[in-house]
Formats: sequence, C-alpha cells, structure tokens
Amino acid sequence: MIVAKTFKWEAAHKIHWYEGKVSTFRIKMRQEQTPFIARHPIFKHPLPEGHRFPMLKYELLPEKLLLEGVITKSDFFTPEPLHRKFLKGIHDADYVEKLFSLSLEQDEIRRIGLPLSEALMDRELTIACGTVKAAKAALKRGIGFNIAGGTHHAGTNWGEGFCLLNDQAVAAGYLLNQIGLKRILIIDLDVHQGNGTADIFKNEDRVFTFSMHGENNFPFKKERSDWDVGLPDETGGAEYLQVLAKKLNELYTRSRPDFVFYQAGADVLETDKLGRLNLSIEDCRQRDMLVFQFCKKWQLPVQVSMGGGYSANIKDIVQAHSNTYKAGISALLK
Repeated sequence: MIVAKTFKWEAAHKIHWYEGKVSTFRIKMRQEQTPFIARHPIFKHPLPEGHRFPMLKYELLPEKLLLEGVITKSDFFTPEPLHRKFLKGIHDADYVEKLFSLSLEQDEIRRIGLPLSEALMDRELTIACGTVKAAKAALKRGIGFNIAGGTHHAGTNWGEGFCLLNDQAVAAGYLLNQIGLKRILIIDLDVHQGNGTADIFKNEDRVFTFSMHGENNFPFKKERSDWDVGLPDETGGAEYLQVLAKKLNELYTRSRPDFVFYQAGADVLETDKLGRLNLSIEDCRQRDMLVFQFCKKWQLPVQVSMGGGYSANIKDIVQAHSNTYKAGISALLK
C-alpha cells in the first residue's frame, strides 16, 4: 500500500505538465470514436495477503495513463461477463464445467495458483469479454487493449500459472467463427512460453502461434507453438531486440494473417523476480515498437493484452505496461 501511495503521488504531480501538452483536437477526435480499452474494477481481484500476483497493477495502470494524458476516460469501455458459449472449441466442455462448478481437484487448483471462487470466475469471463471487444474495436481503430488479460497458460483442459481461461485464444476463436476472419497471428512475448495457446491451436491451421520466451523458464514442460524461439538465461536487451527484429522479418511470410494478437508481458525486465532475462524498461519499449511497426507495415489490426510482470517494485511493471500503450497508440491509432 505504501508503494501504491508513492506511485499515485508522483503521477499526480506530473499531471500539470501533461495537461499543457496534450492536444485538445486529438482528445476530441478520440471521443467521437469507438472506445478501445477494456477496463473493469473486477480485474483487481482480492487475494490473500502476501500473494505474489500483483493485482494492484490493474488499478495503477489506467490511473497512470489518464494522469499522463495518454488516453481519456472516453477511451475505456466496461466489459460484461462473456457468454460461456464462446468458450466452445477453445476450452474442453468438462474443464469449463469443473471451473464454474468450482469442482477442480486440489492439485488442479494449486497448478492455477489462485483460490477458486464465483467472483474469480466472473472476473475471468469479464477479462475474456474485454479481449473480444478490444479485438472488435481494433478492427475499426487499428488497435485495441485490455488492461488485464494475456492468460496464455490456460490450455484446452487445464489452468496454470494464474490463468484459467485463455482470453486471446477465446477472442481469436470469436474473430474466426463470428466475424469471419481467415487467418490470425498470435505474437507472445511474455518471458514464459504461451503453452496453453500452443495447445489450444495445435490442430488449427487458421491460427499461427509465435512464442519468444526464456527457454529454461516456466513452464518446464513446453508445448509446441507454430514457431518457438527459446532464449538463454541472462539474455540482454541488444541481443533480444536483434533476434526479435530478425524473426519479425520472417513472420508475415510464414503466417499471412488478417489480424494480430499481442501478448505484451512485462516479465522480460531485468528487475522481474521470475523472468531470468535482462531487458531494461527502454529495451521493453523498443520491443513493443518493433511489434507495432510490424503491424503498421502490413496494415494489421492488433489486440494487446498485458500478460505477466513480477518486479519487486510495482512501478517498474506499470511503467513497462504504460509504455506499451504509448507505443501502440502513437504507431497505430486511427
């Protein structure tokens, strides 16, 4: 709580500078267009004291973006819980039933790492709806965000690593089956492999999964994405960015997508307790710019979910996430 108060104090003292710099014309234009950022109080779910998942970031991130004038309140929309019918074809029906009846076995709950409750399940459906609607907004505006999401460890019939329902996989299924898109690319740059996403789409030719992650990091049993790039521990920013730029140069030819989902984990930071890579906040920002420049080059709408981040100082996590918004908005906002 002391960290949160300090963060808010610093942000509050920056607002005077930003108020003088933000274009009134740009704000008016945004108010006339589709909201493109999913936000809901339910995203900040109460957890037992001492739990390592930083739920506070879901409150601090939108506050920071508003205080710095990056966005306005009219850019947000409030998602509702997604109808469970849209989980069909993504998650196994028996797994979904066990989740919502709160009847998972204890070892399955431990694998997820969050205490099951009806409130948690409402949260998961709301996150999934947020990503679906942000993807639909991206079709109109070029980019859409979810303040939460990036739950890429949830597979066909399991939850894992704080992930219960795979929000971007659900949204990809929605775009394919409800909107009629033909080909989707998922770019996963969380430090942990997108094993759940790889599992869900392993037999789906319409979705190309790309995961660039720490090879020796969780999950220790990897699934097979369409293209996996595993990096050694202690990989620094210069090498990371060089590898990513090279892979992105090949990625369009290999995937030929109509739409991109971007999982923008902040756990690649050198300050991350679970990361094992050595990227600075500036390296992380440049990573985001490479992805958004790729989307701009090929005129691809993109939905962005935030993914993981476990730095000891929550300001590092929020700064990295807010930089993702700034990079995406400056590169792609229509």
